[in-house]
Amino acid sequence: MIAENLHRIEQEIQESCALVSRNPEDITMVAVTKSVDSNAANELVELGVTDLAENRVDKLLEKKQSLSQNQQIKWHLIGNLQRRKVKLIINEIDYFHALDSLRLAQEIQKRAEHQINCFIEVNVSGEESKHGIQPKELPSFIEELEGLDKINVIGLMTMAPYEASQQEVRDIFSTLKLLQESMKKLNLQYAPCTELSMGMSQDFKTAIEEGATFVRIGTALFRKG
Repeated sequence: MIAENLHRIEQEIQESCALVSRNPEDITMVAVTKSVDSNAANELVELGVTDLAENRVDKLLEKKQSLSQNQQIKWHLIGNLQRRKVKLIINEIDYFHALDSLRLAQEIQKRAEHQINCFIEVNVSGEESKHGIQPKELPSFIEELEGLDKINVIGLMTMAPYEASQQEVRDIFSTLKLLQESMKKLNLQYAPCTELSMGMSQDFKTAIEEGATFVRIGTALFRKG
């Protein structure tokens, strides 16, 4: 089942890339394993998936411990991170997808033993329930990160509302792409902003068409039938 789902998703990634003349090798599929156990996650790794994600600190630590024999895995924390938990997790991950405040950045700087690839979470949709920096605050926020040498701002992240129409989803993703391009043009060494983390099981094809380089897929990988 997992193998079949993975094959179908890889085909859909290729098709989405073909629509907009992109190279599928430029897309990193991050497998979100929060709903499955370590055995299912390990099955994915054996099928060649090397990027795994969890949205909770305790669950990521558990999975990493269970899969410790797989040194090739890159670990992504995609959920919001409380400052008090930074010390527990920051040196266990390769990517953090939800940097959303200066105080959190400062705590990462204090605790990290190596440079962390971070995505700044941007609240493009304006939903009050969503975390993230407001688009208009993004330039000044990135400016504030200068000098924090443990943080490498590789790009931006956003999520579209689950109930949004396809056009609304497309507008949100295209807005983030424009923001990413404007930040990239600043040529900041500590914030290259070359990547875009957007798109999940229900909207990753649209995200790829709008420029996503990292897509976070969980449900579609583990769906039965």
